[in-house]
Amino acid sequence: MAEDWFVVNVVDAEWLTSEGGDKRPSGSETTFGADFEQVGVRIHVLMPGEPNGCYHSESQQEDFLVLSGECVLIVEGEERRLKQWDFFHSPPGTEHIFVGAGDGPCAIFMCGSRTGEWTVRYPVSEVAARHGASVEREVTSPDEAYAEWEPSRSGKPSYWADLPWVQSGAN
Repeated sequence: MAEDWFVVNVVDAEWLTSEGGDKRPSGSETTFGADFEQVGVRIHVLMPGEPNGCYHSESQQEDFLVLSGECVLIVEGEERRLKQWDFFHSPPGTEHIFVGAGDGPCAIFMCGSRTGEWTVRYPVSEVAARHGASVEREVTSPDEAYAEWEPSRSGKPSYWADLPWVQSGAN
């Protein structure tokens, strides 16, 4: 938990990635090196065709802003194409997941409430299944939902040099 203020550049932040294994990858992400008590904050990067996880709904509000690239948002069983600067608000209970699209990496700023009791539900979704982002049977345990997914490892992704903040010399 972050108990004091800090500043960190996204280039210098700790990154986790799940590429290159035998299981399904879910992109790369940074939480800026902190676990915040009231609000979860991260940047998640997806390559085309790569989902950031399993189609799900949470008991807490979440908000998302596409910083660069393109993705497909699967929300309430529908596909929506998103591009840079598109914003998605997800009230509690909204079923959703993102899948990278376009011709390069997609960076999404993700923010969600961390107050109160948190629960999650992973429903079966035909639309999400077409993108490799659905469970085979409904579960409420992240451990069950992600049993077949590549675990994240510390480190930057292989496509790091292609990310806009690296190309612009953000640090």
